Amino acid sequence: MNQYQPKKNYRKKGPKMDTIKKGVYILPNFLTSMGLFCGFFSIISTMQGDYVRAAWAIVIAGVFDGLDGRIARMTHTTSKFGLEYDSLADLVAFGVAPALLSYSWVLDQYGRLGWLAAFLYVGCGAVRLARFNVMSDTVKSGFFQGLPIPGAAGMVSTTVIFCFHFNFVDKLPLSMIFLLMIFLLAFLMVSSIKFRSFKDLDLRSRKPFSSVVLIIMLIVILAAEPQVMLFCIGVLYLFLGLLLHIKDLLNRKKIKDSHISSVEGKDGK
Repeated sequence: MNQYQPKKNYRKKGPKMDTIKKGVYILPNFLTSMGLFCGFFSIISTMQGDYVRAAWAIVIAGVFDGLDGRIARMTHTTSKFGLEYDSLADLVAFGVAPALLSYSWVLDQYGRLGWLAAFLYVGCGAVRLARFNVMSDTVKSGFFQGLPIPGAAGMVSTTVIFCFHFNFVDKLPLSMIFLLMIFLLAFLMVSSIKFRSFKDLDLRSRKPFSSVVLIIMLIVILAAEPQVMLFCIGVLYLFLGLLLHIKDLLNRKKIKDSHISSVEGKDGK
């Protein structure tokens, strides 16, 4: 054997390069990028004093956020990169943008308390997103643990649109309402209250004919008064989550009481 013959490299090949090295899925990440763009556009509009346009940009970002996840699941193009990118985009579009909108419009009257409330919203939103990424494989797909940050941002933006639509310009009561709402939304985002996610809704299966009529009616109602209906949908989603939580607490109490009664009955024999 030739001693000068180069030795063969017997080193085992390492694991395959991650998905970033191999490439990323275009369509869902394009939709995520559009949501990020809308969030940035909302921030620019807020800085220019156009609060209605800033609020609508957040609403449109919510549409893109709903589409990217749905399309990724339907086309089986979900990835770890997409999950992380979506969270970063959500923090801008649904965390920073609504907080800046709230502070610039009405909360600046409170000075330090106002910007601290806005920061609390952003901080709780970031914690909410981090918890979602960690627990994404353990939580039931039909529910969110805590209010999702797009829902919180939707509540802020639709309230702004609603107030401008009816020309509510008295900033003193509005600032009080927004201050309480920001604290409530921040608490709900990091709470353990479950909210419906609608991820388990199968759009590809056959549905009754009445569902098509219901969709048409919903489109007509939204198109007739979008400024009012979007606000009502946000409030309804918020209160449905709270009502389901209260119902869950009552059921747990009932089960606990029945268990205590059964134990006491056995001890009394």
